[in-house]
Amino acid sequence: MNKPIVAIVGRPNVGKSTFFNKVAGRRLSIVKDRPGVTRDRLYADCEWNGCWFTLVDTGGLEIRSTDVMFSHIREQVLLAVDAAEVILFFTDFKAGMTSEDEEVAAMLRRQKKPVLTVVNKVDHPDDSAVAEYYALGLGEVFPVSSESGAGVAEVLDHLVGLFSARVAEDENADALKIAVVGRPNAGKSSLCNFILGYDRSIVTDIAGTTRDAIDTPFEREGKRYVLIDTAGMRRQRSVDDSVEEISVLRAQLAIRRADVCLIVIDASEDVTEQDVRVAGFVHEAGKPSVVVMNKWDLVPKDTNTIYRYQKKLEESLKFMDYFKAVYVSAKTGQRVDQLIGMCEYVYGRASTRIRTGLLNDVIHDAVAAAEPPFRKGKKLKIFYCTQVEVCPPLFALFVNDPALMHFSYKRYLENCIRKAFELDGTPIRFTLKQKNDEGGEFAP
Repeated sequence: MNKPIVAIVGRPNVGKSTFFNKVAGRRLSIVKDRPGVTRDRLYADCEWNGCWFTLVDTGGLEIRSTDVMFSHIREQVLLAVDAAEVILFFTDFKAGMTSEDEEVAAMLRRQKKPVLTVVNKVDHPDDSAVAEYYALGLGEVFPVSSESGAGVAEVLDHLVGLFSARVAEDENADALKIAVVGRPNAGKSSLCNFILGYDRSIVTDIAGTTRDAIDTPFEREGKRYVLIDTAGMRRQRSVDDSVEEISVLRAQLAIRRADVCLIVIDASEDVTEQDVRVAGFVHEAGKPSVVVMNKWDLVPKDTNTIYRYQKKLEESLKFMDYFKAVYVSAKTGQRVDQLIGMCEYVYGRASTRIRTGLLNDVIHDAVAAAEPPFRKGKKLKIFYCTQVEVCPPLFALFVNDPALMHFSYKRYLENCIRKAFELDGTPIRFTLKQKNDEGGEFAP
């Protein structure tokens, strides 16, 4: 589902990050009692009463500051506001309503978007205590304490009410969402047009023609899909246009809401640093993916061409050695018909659930083949493993001391599980849980 985006905005040190961490359910933002700690945008997919949305934490907004850092923060906040459907405007009850609050409120009124005014640090939330904040002219006001959680539920109830009707009416909720991502001019829009069978997106040789993420529903062999054509993602130092930076932000958000990503690379050129960076975004988001080597018609070929290209990809994408690659031409249609099937395949791998007994059989064999490492004279003991999530598969390893797990051994266990259960095309994750050393570990 295309999750609504909710931006948290306000001047420095009003408790935005504390609220963000409380709703996200984990500490994603650094919280300090001084302004300027949060500088860039942070995202978290959150759920309330069955309704999902993407919460965006932003840095403290100082409208008049000429400080270089706060100028950067201001640009980041404005990008988040532009992309958001609802804005949470945070103020500090203990500091009282300030002229800076009034300046931020004036800016938000010009956005013509729903804004909820959240008065934070109210120890005993009471509507009468915050009556003066209605003078900001932004509608309803909510007293909360982000630290204790008091009043947070009321904010979330009202928030999801603003977009719950749209979520309920989303007729594509059960469709497979496929985001097409890559650097500019790799042929993403041409590829989308060929898959759809008509020209949905403008295609030119000028990089940056697509400025937004374009969702297009379609059906294939009785199954429903949504194809998301995204703007090309340039290197950060190459983005000097605020409109283009918004486009890159929306491309990154498209990755987060997609079920599968097609990572489009121009095969007529070498794999670039930016191709690797885009693939990294997909990997870090935990999305199954297919690497699409486009413009294959432009590549001079012999009997070893695909082998050489595959080796180059393996070298460039070492961090995601599970990748699946297809060599296509959006211009001629060569192998494009394979892409939907590949998306179904990798999504199926990411959705795999493995019975605990089978999983522990594999772990037992892996430990028997390669003994766990020692560290400072202490041996890592693995008691058992269980799968806790899918999309991507997440496995909990119960051990005597998580600090003893070396990266290389965890990678070894990952490869054993991946090979045993054919989990190609998708990242897999591990979480280490400490268990009392009561014996019963797998014997090498």
